[in-house]
Amino acid sequence: MVTHQGLASMDTPTRADSSLNQLLEVVPDALVVTDSRGRIAMTNNLADQMFGYAAGELTGQPVEILLPARLRERHQHHRAQYYQHAQPRQMDQVTSLTGRRKNDSEFPVDISLSALTIADSRYVLAAVRDVTARRHMEETLQKHAKDLARSNADLAQFAYVASHDLQEPLRIVSSYAQLLERRYKGRLDADANEFIDFMVNACRRMQNMINDLLAYARVDSSGKELEEVDLNRALAHASDNLRALMNERGVELQTSKLPTIVAEESQMVQLFQNLLANAIKFNESTPPRIRVSCAEDRTEQVCTVADNGIGIDPRFQERIFKPFQRLHASDEYAGTGIGLALCRRIVERHGGRIWLESEPGRGTRISFALPLGRSPSR
Repeated sequence: MVTHQGLASMDTPTRADSSLNQLLEVVPDALVVTDSRGRIAMTNNLADQMFGYAAGELTGQPVEILLPARLRERHQHHRAQYYQHAQPRQMDQVTSLTGRRKNDSEFPVDISLSALTIADSRYVLAAVRDVTARRHMEETLQKHAKDLARSNADLAQFAYVASHDLQEPLRIVSSYAQLLERRYKGRLDADANEFIDFMVNACRRMQNMINDLLAYARVDSSGKELEEVDLNRALAHASDNLRALMNERGVELQTSKLPTIVAEESQMVQLFQNLLANAIKFNESTPPRIRVSCAEDRTEQVCTVADNGIGIDPRFQERIFKPFQRLHASDEYAGTGIGLALCRRIVERHGGRIWLESEPGRGTRISFALPLGRSPSR
C-alpha cells in the first residue's frame, strides 16, 4: 500500500505534489497512474515523451487514449477485471500491447501493473517500456531462423541429389574403370596402366566425398529424438567399428569413466569414431596411444580425446574444422578432409562447442563441451 500525506485532501494525485512527482521521475520507465474510472491521474516525463504529449496534457484523459482505437473496447474489459482482482503483474507476465502516440503512430510496448491506495482512493500504476528495438531484433532472428531452415532444406535436397542422381553415373564410371583395370592392366603400355589407376582412384575418392558430404548434410535432419546416452557404450561401439585398424596399429586406448548425457546415440558413436580414427591416422608413434576422458564443470560436460600423434601447427587449428580442408596430400594420409568438420557439426547440433590444443610433434588434444541440463526432445 502506498500512502502520501500530501494527497490526503485530493481526489487524484497531481504534478503539484513534488515528492510523488520526484518518485515517478527517478524510475527508468514510463509511468502512468490511472484511477478507478480508468482516467489518467498522473504521468512522468518519460511517459509524456514516449507518447508524444506535453506535460500534464494526458491528465484526466481515459487511459485508452494511449491505445489504437481497435484495441480500446477490449482493454476496457480487461481494465475492469484488473480493478476487481488487482495483483502485481511483472513485465514478463503481461501480454505485449500496442501503444499509440499523439500523432497516431503505433509502437509495441510491454507493461507491468501495480495497485496503489492513495488517500483512501485506489489507483493503478502502469510501467511502460517501448520494445520496438527488441521486436525488431526478434523479427531479425526469426528471419535468420527461416533463412537457416531454408538453407538446411536446400542442403537436405542437395544430399538427396548427391545420394541418388550423382551416385548412379559415378557407379557406372567406376564399374567400367574397374572392368578396364581387371581386363587390361598389364596388357597395355605403362601410360595406359597409369591412366587406369588414376581413373579408378579418382572414382573411389569421389564416392568417398559424396558419402561424407551426405553424412555432413544429414546431421541436422536425422529426425531422431535426443535421449539419455551412456558415453561409455558409445565409445565402445566406436572402438568396435575400428577394431581391425586398432589391432593392426597396436593402439593403446585408455579411458576414464564417461558420463551419461542427453544426445543422439548414433551421432555420439560417429563423433567418437571420427576422433579415434583421426588420432590413429595422424600418428606415427609406436604404439599409438589415445586417452579419452570427461570432466564436468558448472555448466558443461567436457570430453577430451588426446593422442601422441604428429600434432598440428597452431596456424591451422581452426582450418581443419572446415569441410574438405586438408593439411596433407592424399598420398600421405587418406581421407576427404571432412571428419573434423562432421565432428563440429554434430557437437553444435547438440548445443556444444569443439576445439583442439596441439603442437607439431607433441600430440593433439581435441575436446568437445556439451551443456548440462539438456532434456530429451519430444
